[in-house]
Amino acid sequence: MSSLLIRKARLVPVGGVPAPAGTVDLRVTGGRVTELAPNLPADAADDVLDADGRWLIPGLWDQHVHLGQWAANSTRLDLSSTTSPDEAVRLVAAEVGARSGGSRDTVLQGFGHRTAGWERQPTVAELDAVSGDLPVVLISGDAHHGWLNSAALRLLGLPSREGVVEENEWFPVFARLDEVTQTPEGKRTAYAKVLDAAVRRGVVGVREMEWADNATEWAQRSDSGLGVLRVRTATYAVGLAATIAAGRRSGDVLDEAGLVTMGPLKIISDGSLNTRTAFCHDPYVGPDVLEHPHGRPNNSPEELAELLAEATAHGLDVAVHAIGDAAVGVALDSFERTGARGSIEHAQLVATEDVARMGRLGVVASVQPAHLLDDRDVTLQCWPDRADRCFPLRSMLDAGVRLALGSDAPVAPLDPWEAMAAAVHRTADERGEWNAAETITVEQALAGSVDGATTVAVGSTGDLVLLDADPLRGPRTGPVAAARLRGMAVGATVVAGVATRRTF
Repeated sequence: MSSLLIRKARLVPVGGVPAPAGTVDLRVTGGRVTELAPNLPADAADDVLDADGRWLIPGLWDQHVHLGQWAANSTRLDLSSTTSPDEAVRLVAAEVGARSGGSRDTVLQGFGHRTAGWERQPTVAELDAVSGDLPVVLISGDAHHGWLNSAALRLLGLPSREGVVEENEWFPVFARLDEVTQTPEGKRTAYAKVLDAAVRRGVVGVREMEWADNATEWAQRSDSGLGVLRVRTATYAVGLAATIAAGRRSGDVLDEAGLVTMGPLKIISDGSLNTRTAFCHDPYVGPDVLEHPHGRPNNSPEELAELLAEATAHGLDVAVHAIGDAAVGVALDSFERTGARGSIEHAQLVATEDVARMGRLGVVASVQPAHLLDDRDVTLQCWPDRADRCFPLRSMLDAGVRLALGSDAPVAPLDPWEAMAAAVHRTADERGEWNAAETITVEQALAGSVDGATTVAVGSTGDLVLLDADPLRGPRTGPVAAARLRGMAVGATVVAGVATRRTF
């Protein structure tokens, strides 16, 4: 059996577990660290990697991604800087004009607009006026609604309307976009690029929340040569019966290489802040008269509990999207009632008593700290009376809640260093930190980024990252710490004992 021998590595202490002083050698055999000591003798079967004093950490994970959408984003019109429907329409008109006289793609896609901060809401008619018969699909920055023109509505089988398509009506449409926009070859190339970029940043695994038959598709990708990191595949309620019929349980291996495993049942129990559909105890603040002033749930409490109970009975963990505080409370009721295991995804606005309840129930907080950089202003606009309870990272840690950091790519970049930076310095501009009391340390952010692993030791999984600098050196929080994390250089990434990417 071949093995990997890493020489002269400095171990970074992770999760409160001390690390030995000086450099050590370690051998990875069969996907596990089997030996760790100074000056290990080389074996004929060893692939030798000289770390030359670099710092070694467990491999990084992104616990919430939509890889298909992240891969597709490179070809979408960037609308993230728009501040009004008129500005977005001007960008669409310019793109339509640029395509005239040449080959036109099947669909013009855009991504990133955030309507909660706009003075008025967008209309289909104003898109029609600049796009004609070219289908246009503009995906919101939170991915919870689509702004489509009439041609796109017809193409995707949706009834005509005045405004956007959102929440439960939108998600199946979102899932079908690649059917009308991507060839299999183009899709594979796009996936290969984003996977390579992730590995270059030290990512060894992701939890895949794409709206797709993830278990089947990722096993096929892995077996066809795209198996470069670990993937935990979620299913949604629409695929739950098939998952159960196939006998898949969370943790089951799905591919030949052992890199793809069954993950959780994913449930989107409420909406989002920027679409103003996140389900809250108190109404949204602002001049608009909303159809649902508190936002709204996507499931009744009874439906949610039934889904958790069914998943639990068949060996599946659950991942419940809950952004508003009312949605978090209902989700925790269901966890408590059913004994389900899993996570609250996002946990953006949380009632004080529910922070403690998460810790007591052992529910993981799967959080995306980079979102707080984007959501600060819209929070002060829509939730000014509860902004102090947003992204309560330190409060959750203090309550014994395990944090699992991620990106929700494409909502934020698939980059764990960016997530850690936002967690240790909660601002993206010259303003002071937002809810500075909820800042966590570099050590805590790193511990939340390694899938529960601690300091590398004998028995550790052979998913490892060598860094060119010590991530724990210097300030534990603040702008210097954040800058150091964002600029962290990854020397090598090892997945299952194989050095998949190295720069030295």
